[in-house]
Amino acid sequence: MTTSLLWLRQDLRLSDQQALLAALSEGAVIPVYVLDDEGPGAWAIGAAQRWWLHHSLSALAASLAKRGSRPILRRGRTAEVLADLLRESGAARIHALHHYEPWQKDAEAEVARAADLRLHHGNQLAPPHAVLNGSGARYRVFTPWFARLRDMIPPPLPLPAPDVIAAPASWPASDRLEDWNLLPKAPGWAGGFAAWKPGEKGARAALRLFLEDGISRYARARDLPSEPGTSRLSPHLHFGELSPATLWHAAEAKDSGGDAFRREVAWRDYGLNLVDQMPRYAERNGRDVFDRLQWRGGGEGDADFRAWTMGRTGYPVVDAGMRELWQTGWMHNRVRMITASFLVKHLLVDWRRGERWFWDTLLDADLGANAMNWQYVAGSGVDAPVFSRIMAPYIQSEKFAMADYVRRFVPELTDASDAAIHLMHKGGPRPAAYPEQIVGHEAARARALAAWAAARAEH
Repeated sequence: MTTSLLWLRQDLRLSDQQALLAALSEGAVIPVYVLDDEGPGAWAIGAAQRWWLHHSLSALAASLAKRGSRPILRRGRTAEVLADLLRESGAARIHALHHYEPWQKDAEAEVARAADLRLHHGNQLAPPHAVLNGSGARYRVFTPWFARLRDMIPPPLPLPAPDVIAAPASWPASDRLEDWNLLPKAPGWAGGFAAWKPGEKGARAALRLFLEDGISRYARARDLPSEPGTSRLSPHLHFGELSPATLWHAAEAKDSGGDAFRREVAWRDYGLNLVDQMPRYAERNGRDVFDRLQWRGGGEGDADFRAWTMGRTGYPVVDAGMRELWQTGWMHNRVRMITASFLVKHLLVDWRRGERWFWDTLLDADLGANAMNWQYVAGSGVDAPVFSRIMAPYIQSEKFAMADYVRRFVPELTDASDAAIHLMHKGGPRPAAYPEQIVGHEAARARALAAWAAARAEH
């Protein structure tokens, strides 16, 4: 009987897992997860996601055990680890799902040079390189990209998990998950993460809850952080505990809200499409003019950045969002835009510093989505509004009824009225315990526009 390695990455599921099914069709399967902090370089998995990874791998181990299997955990450079496992196990080949982050593509190429690597599709609605215009070229603008994607889908129906996974004659040695020290201990800052349930079982429970109680009002409520209007499925989707096809077909069965939700699922794929075409999109401006923009750094710039990370800017909605992120590992989608815009335009701090902070603190940190969204808000992206479009926190706060959200995460404002919270964004009176604004809105706007004009004037 042929034995294959199943190389798992951001696809920690047994349902709709094409690589697993392909390996099973040949014989025995050895599921493998490699914790590689060397290959990704600066993009090694962040602190918050290490917490999720620990619990997701634990849940996966339980699911595999029910089917007569187990995960093999190894730490090191991916190609070297997989080569060692092939020798130790006598496995004939490696099956895996395609991944498109730069370090993942590099790892796939390195593994393929030394082993029989079979890659399968299944972690996106469609392979990024397959969404082409009439001339056979790739898209960089979302609207035509999405229109073309809609012509190519729905994706294939999701496949069920196997009942039994054939085991090899002998198992190679595995690291102990506890020895990876993925959970924070001193201090144990992840206490607020307890509401999350990582793993495929938790993902399916979250999907059921959303379909029963949320998707019908998703189009309206997703912009209202004071209401439970979003799916909160993004960490599960990032770690591949649910496939995009599963989400697509689940939403397609709903008459109300399904279209808006499917568009957001596609938006994630669009970010990966950009990174696949421009591997350094998470590090380089999509528009050259931003290379000349003079960002604030050092001294006051660094102090302002620290205040932003701590939720101590004096702008209630901004501070609520940053505190939500620190406490829960997640932030409401509308507030992500507001906090990002505030850092880039009110504080004139390079978008890449904010992107890195999100990478380390978000449970759903995804290279494509993170880079795309930061460059969109900054205006530096290939498909982004102009820099001079500056979000006013006080308008956002009132328009999207954010007072209850603010009171939830900023205890200094627990007793403040809705009107008082919105007025604080305009520089109005505030409780003594709550910080003063680090910059006024009009002064920040003038500073940002002056920096933008200077950048455009340089040739």
